[in-house]
Amino acid sequence: MFVRALLYSAAGYISGSILFARVFGAVFKKDILNQSRDGNPGTANAFMYGGFFCGVLTLLFELLKGFIPVFLYLRKTPLLFNSLGLAFVLAAPVLGHAFPIFYRFSGGKGIAVSFGCLLGLLPAVTPVSVLAFTFLFFSLVLKIEPHYHRTFLTYALSAVLMFLIMPNKYICWGFAVITVIVCLRLLLSNEEKEKFKVSVLWKR
Repeated sequence: MFVRALLYSAAGYISGSILFARVFGAVFKKDILNQSRDGNPGTANAFMYGGFFCGVLTLLFELLKGFIPVFLYLRKTPLLFNSLGLAFVLAAPVLGHAFPIFYRFSGGKGIAVSFGCLLGLLPAVTPVSVLAFTFLFFSLVLKIEPHYHRTFLTYALSAVLMFLIMPNKYICWGFAVITVIVCLRLLLSNEEKEKFKVSVLWKR
């Protein structure tokens, strides 16, 4: 089981290191990174500066590069849900996206690929539901601005919630590692650290 986890973690890291905003930006001849303010090779910038089709393809492939390694790792042996290896396989694609070997370890925040990794746990829907709910809560109900602070709070709270409600602690530890990676990438990014703002839905 250890060897299998190691192989899938390596495969996940390599797949994560393919930054599809760069790939499809080149396909559609869009200079996404230089046009964007933060230089982040992510899905949001692919939509904003690459156009609809560039954004859709980037989103799809970013989800898949997280989904496929986790899903294949678990597909044949359900018992692997209760192994430490799952935590490493779960986090590996996000590590690859944030610190890609193909781009001098300078990558993106890893939000889309995080969702892909959690979708790979299906039929377990709780992890991806927690992350999605928390993102929506801080985007719509208790709106945190700018996106930099919202992402920090979303991942931190999601990690805490998973430890509180998830019986499978290997998934929790895997997501905790994802949270550390995403937050570290945020700290190292060129994104402007604007003033923290909060507004509530019923006062807008």
